[in-house]
Amino acid sequence: MTAILRWAVLRNGTPLPRREIPLLEGAVFRASLIESVADGARVAAYFGYLPEGEPGVDLYAVLAFREDGVLRVARMRVTGESFPSLTPACPQVHLFEREIAEQFGLTPEGHPWLKPVRFVKSCRPGHDAWGREGDVQPLIGVMDFYRVEGEEVHEVAVGPVHAGIIEPGHFRFQCHGEQVFHLEISLGYQHRGVERVLRGGPDKRTIHYMETLSGDTTIGHTLAYCQALEGLSGCSVPARAQVLRGIALELERLANHTGDLGALAGDVGFLPTSSYCGRLRGDFLNMTALLCGNRFGRGLVRTGGAGFDVDAPLVEELRKRLDLTLRDVSNAVTLLWESPSVMSRFEETGRVSLETCGEIGLVGPAARASGAEFDVRQDFPSGIFRFSQIPVSTGRDGDVFERAFVRWLEIQRSGDFIREQLQMLVAGPVMAEAKAPAPDTVVVSLVEGWRGAITHVALTDKDGKFAAYKVVDPSFHNWMGLAMALRNQQISDFPLCNKSFNLSYCGHDL
Repeated sequence: MTAILRWAVLRNGTPLPRREIPLLEGAVFRASLIESVADGARVAAYFGYLPEGEPGVDLYAVLAFREDGVLRVARMRVTGESFPSLTPACPQVHLFEREIAEQFGLTPEGHPWLKPVRFVKSCRPGHDAWGREGDVQPLIGVMDFYRVEGEEVHEVAVGPVHAGIIEPGHFRFQCHGEQVFHLEISLGYQHRGVERVLRGGPDKRTIHYMETLSGDTTIGHTLAYCQALEGLSGCSVPARAQVLRGIALELERLANHTGDLGALAGDVGFLPTSSYCGRLRGDFLNMTALLCGNRFGRGLVRTGGAGFDVDAPLVEELRKRLDLTLRDVSNAVTLLWESPSVMSRFEETGRVSLETCGEIGLVGPAARASGAEFDVRQDFPSGIFRFSQIPVSTGRDGDVFERAFVRWLEIQRSGDFIREQLQMLVAGPVMAEAKAPAPDTVVVSLVEGWRGAITHVALTDKDGKFAAYKVVDPSFHNWMGLAMALRNQQISDFPLCNKSFNLSYCGHDL
């Protein structure tokens, strides 16, 4: 572990001058990253950046060390057309390397599964990783899919257009009868090029991009962005605003977890819980609207604090609604655990082992269901979570049941947290004066969204503008987990497994 000591150390939301990020020789960079991940570190971000006035591409890596709550960052420079792939020794980076190949026309030599991620043109003119000529835009979803050969092996293709109001994604199942050997997931249909338009910011539009990165995670992504900007500018957020932000984040978790439990019930035809939770999800969304006038929380989190305040009658109304809704959720969800037919479908379906979870870098409830205790609110706390932590809820077997039950545990603990914060809400302002971001600085901001760890990395230029802005939605880590959950399952288990992860397409396709 001696090589990792050369990496720069920083805390969640704390800025660091860019000159302090070490430029390591490739072999040292790779060896220290692989060794650190083998010892329990997580790859929070791994991305490319074109250094101004310099040849080649800088590859930045951010590692999260939960034991001591620190982040380490370093970079290596690739001046040729390729670099040795880390994926064979560190599967956590497999999708990051595919993204780097697509965006910068660099080939990670030795990558076992190199293919497009979002089907976009390289940002380096004249460079392309997929063998196209000129500036031809790749066709989304057109690529070589992994195939299993053998007698009676067949392929089932699903999507990208699905039955229902759902985002587009293409799934290919390699099957023998009903048994799934492999599921390959192809996304990119929701790509909007958000990271590219963030360069040169922040400006008046930036906050609105953040609120719509993944609409069901408006609070999570906007909070990560505001923390990053506050770190860059040295802005101190008032305590009252920190509490309101924490309440909003946990309301977002309550709404989505409740909706997911209802959807899981619907996937096995258990209509009582399905119908009740669909309505109760709306009740939690309405509580967010009570705070700021928008059910998804747009306008609530702003750089320097909160865009809205609450008075005593509103606090009392929110407490009353919360108690009634949590009581109804308890009644509806308890029906799931007491139904043998539901348990027979949930238990031992779509298992992901703790070992696999660590290898591919799962985050959020999907990881905690397998026994991993990683939770940003505990390991890298910021805001109100530095003073009032929420216990981490974990499972053991990593199956559909555990992914559902972890959500239920988190619902209860988030409810307790909101009650406590409403009781202890301190008086004071909700906004601090926003300042300009520091020039030539880097900041890493982590937030535990309802799907898992959200990572925002901002690099500013000499004028304090974003030279690069990297967003890693938890879905980026977890789509491979869904593929692993389907291994050796029945193809009819796919809807249930899919909903137990409930990943974002647009959050992946930034």
